[in-house]
Amino acid sequence: MINLLSSNWHAFISGFGWTLLSSVLALFFSLIIGSLFAILEVVPSKILRIIGNVYVEVFRNIPLLVITMFFYLVIPLYVVKINGFTAGTIGLTIYTSAFIAETVRAGINSVDIGQMEAARSQGMTFWQAMRYIVLPQAFKYVIPPLGNQFVNLVKNSSVLAFVAGFDLMYQGNAIASQTFETVNTYIIVGLFYLVITLPISYYMQHLERKLA
Repeated sequence: MINLLSSNWHAFISGFGWTLLSSVLALFFSLIIGSLFAILEVVPSKILRIIGNVYVEVFRNIPLLVITMFFYLVIPLYVVKINGFTAGTIGLTIYTSAFIAETVRAGINSVDIGQMEAARSQGMTFWQAMRYIVLPQAFKYVIPPLGNQFVNLVKNSSVLAFVAGFDLMYQGNAIASQTFETVNTYIIVGLFYLVITLPISYYMQHLERKLA
């Protein structure tokens, strides 16, 4: 295994780098998009609530690979040219944002409705009350499930292998086909994934204890 790692070090590190970059980008944008649609699901406007619900239900119930292949095959054909990495990252972002939206919405609903009413009575708009009063409390409630979503996001980034995204799984597949050391290759790939997921998991646990 050590010989396999040393002889293919650059490929593994390259895949690790692309996986890390895709995960960070998808995590950042899915958190923003997911939080926005979570708010849309609870706004007073019925039209906006419908938009939020439709987005969440559609993308939460379509397989990640289907979403990714849509951006990889359809968007370049009819809209704009994008590479596999971009298509995979966009698909991962949209897919994860739908789950984050439901998680954040549950956190918003966990906040006592009196908090919103008190903020509105002080002259705050709905969006101001949501930003300064409700969301800070909501995120405290949903740290554990958000941590799970972030870890799942990293693991789901392996979908980039299907669209030539040059991620860890893509590099692992290439190395395994060249060396025929399938078991050792995927053990190494799994260890690289742990390098990303374990710190996220431990940090979220630390954050949960700190904010408790």
